[in-house]
Amino acid sequence: MDTPAAHLMRFALSLEAQAIPRDVLARARWCLLDGLGCGLFGAGQPWSRIMFDEMSAERSQGPCMVFGQRRTLPAAPAAMCNGTAIHGFELDDVIAAALVHPGTVIIPAVVAAAESVDASGANLLRGVVVGYEAMSRLSLALGTGPSERGFHKTSVVGPVAAAIAAGAVMRLPYDQLACAVGLACSTGSGVKSFAAGHGGGMVKRMHAGRAAEAGVRVAQLARRGFTGPASAIDGRMGLLEAFSGGSAAPEQLRRALGEEWALRDVWIKVFPTCGWIQGPAQLLLNLRGAQPLPTHRIKKVVIGTSAFAVKHNGNPSPSDTMEAQYSLPYCAALTLTGNPRDPEAYSLDAIRNPVLHDLARRVELKVDPESEAAYPRRVGSRVQLHLDNGEVRESATLDPHGSPADPCTDDEVIAKFNTLAARAPLPCDAAAIVRAIRSLETFESGRRFTALLRA
Repeated sequence: MDTPAAHLMRFALSLEAQAIPRDVLARARWCLLDGLGCGLFGAGQPWSRIMFDEMSAERSQGPCMVFGQRRTLPAAPAAMCNGTAIHGFELDDVIAAALVHPGTVIIPAVVAAAESVDASGANLLRGVVVGYEAMSRLSLALGTGPSERGFHKTSVVGPVAAAIAAGAVMRLPYDQLACAVGLACSTGSGVKSFAAGHGGGMVKRMHAGRAAEAGVRVAQLARRGFTGPASAIDGRMGLLEAFSGGSAAPEQLRRALGEEWALRDVWIKVFPTCGWIQGPAQLLLNLRGAQPLPTHRIKKVVIGTSAFAVKHNGNPSPSDTMEAQYSLPYCAALTLTGNPRDPEAYSLDAIRNPVLHDLARRVELKVDPESEAAYPRRVGSRVQLHLDNGEVRESATLDPHGSPADPCTDDEVIAKFNTLAARAPLPCDAAAIVRAIRSLETFESGRRFTALLRA
């Protein structure tokens, strides 16, 4: 049966590196490096340490690396730890139109799958391409409805995309991949209560790790003969129908497949914040000038953006790191008076600063018609900075730096990686990792590459 889902799965299994456009392969390479940097830095966060302690308790040692640890683990728990670390500080990549974070799910799943079977570097890179494609298309097929109702689409479609990517790296036959996908559809979950304004906790970090773990686990189960429903994506009572109902768009799974590539739509973040905050932060940073502004000079700030961001990113009094990274008022106050690139600016001590809370209350949010019309394919914002002398500075963008229309350069991606790798809890040879990424296709053993990531 040639359903849209079956078409996507056959594409994933048949795609070889030589059929992938050179620019897409290059993009996969730099997205992989960016995700690795996020993971190396994220490994030092408390949620990553807790996750590793749990995943390593009473488990036998496996072949798979865990960021920031000397001990290796079996594939599925390693994917859980590494997905949690990559998503651990809101620095990981985004596909805006699909409303998903692809790298934080796909990279740990592909790396763990490659290590489990000792796949080549070329096969690992191919898995990244396949996984990003599946992640984006599955989410586009769901539409925006699930996100608006409170589902976190990264963790809804993540297990399925991870299963496709892991299965492709493991070279599963089609029948086994279809079973893995059928199993993965029953693991999709995740609600956005972390953004409700009552304390975000650590759960969002786990969403990505859980999705990566599930994808690897079901691929391994399917290889052993564990079966699942073949029509679980776009069949009756499948993933699309259950989460989106009549608004699902299954044709997105195969529309222009092999012609349009998800990796061309990836947005690499500049700041450790929610994607919808990247634009306002960049605009306000430019408007304030090279030096932070004294708070007494700031009369008010007006931020125009999408209705979605106004609704979900408007908490002026965050109580923990997660809420701070999702708060437009807090991030605006921080940008005008400090360094929004510094992860320490989102620590518990920093967000308790009463000066920032006072300034955050002077930030007004409103729906900007141009930004709303462009959402979600483009993430627009318009800001006004009102100063005490009556001066009003204004700026707008539909395409923040790092987004597909204004992408980071290779040098910028490498610089971000070097900065994050330098903050890893245990030292690594960042320059060697960059060199290996540039020549990944020449590695006959993926384990030789991942050995560079081990402490």
